[in-house]
Amino acid sequence: MFDTLLVHNELKGEAFLDELRGKKPLFVCTIATTETGKIPQISAAGKYPEFTDYTPPADAELLLLGKCKCIAGVPVTPEGIPTPALITMSALRLADIPVLVASGGLKVTPHVPFLELGGHPGNDIRTGKAVNNVEEVIQRAKLAGEHLAKAADYLVIGESIPGGTTTALGVLMAMGVNAEGKVSSSMPVNPHGLKVDTVRAGLAAAGERFGSLAENPVRAISCVGDPMMPAFAGLVIGAAAQVPVLMAGGTQMTAVLAVVNALEPDVLCNVAIGTTKWVARDVSADIKGIVAQIADVPVLAADLDFGSSRFSGLKAYEQGVVKEGVGAGGAAIAAMVKLEGAVTKAMLLKEVERNYAVLMGTK
Repeated sequence: MFDTLLVHNELKGEAFLDELRGKKPLFVCTIATTETGKIPQISAAGKYPEFTDYTPPADAELLLLGKCKCIAGVPVTPEGIPTPALITMSALRLADIPVLVASGGLKVTPHVPFLELGGHPGNDIRTGKAVNNVEEVIQRAKLAGEHLAKAADYLVIGESIPGGTTTALGVLMAMGVNAEGKVSSSMPVNPHGLKVDTVRAGLAAAGERFGSLAENPVRAISCVGDPMMPAFAGLVIGAAAQVPVLMAGGTQMTAVLAVVNALEPDVLCNVAIGTTKWVARDVSADIKGIVAQIADVPVLAADLDFGSSRFSGLKAYEQGVVKEGVGAGGAAIAAMVKLEGAVTKAMLLKEVERNYAVLMGTK
């Protein structure tokens, strides 16, 4: 059924996909920045750590304009592998899916229209004071989610925030979820030790410990989270009360899931996680193992395959570089389901290659 894998909770996953067939989605990309993304070796979302402030706005510009304005070229990893926004853009354009950008807190403003949710850029989680006005952003995002749900049959919500798997680990550990060694990474070698040390430093600075904030997700984000999380969680809570919501992303989605589950568990009957095959089969991570500890939601994965690509920058995805981001997996799933399987993984690869050639200036 489509080029989509049922990764976790297969029966619910199949029912969720069936519900989306032929319906019209709205793709929302939640972007934000955190100083945590600038810790050396923590993220590959930018050629140099200090460039990570530009990655989310550049991703948003790529989705809406087909090119970046705030930077030259497109966001790349230190090895020159392009942003997964390339996959997202290709999938959304193939299926003519509308896009809205929402800001959780940015240092660099994108040159495209976006929904401002009133957040601020995040601090380094090692300070124990990572995010300001979490509660306020959740409430604003919830209101936005309620209204966006009236404009579409369902929502696909993705994110772009460098350093996000580390902050995800922070919130998961603060809330008592065993996620050490289980979050994914945009790099081929997952720096689990660095992530755990970073989170422990943040928890200690905040006077908290593993599980001490199990009932207090707002404080968990405030201490060791990032500003994408309250924006994303609020959108899910507001929208999923009325329409299905596909949370598009990798292991970062598990932290948002934990937050939503603690604040408004009733909406989760309308929620699934949509990721990529590269996250689902990542031997250095365990998205299923984290989700199973939190809530009974299905995990779906776009069965993308870049192994036959003529571009080494795309083939690298098969070697465990980048894996997911900017809602790539969820966007691919939505494109396939909207057109009842007329969009296939082979067609997606062709479109991604076409856009890659244009954007990277290669033939």
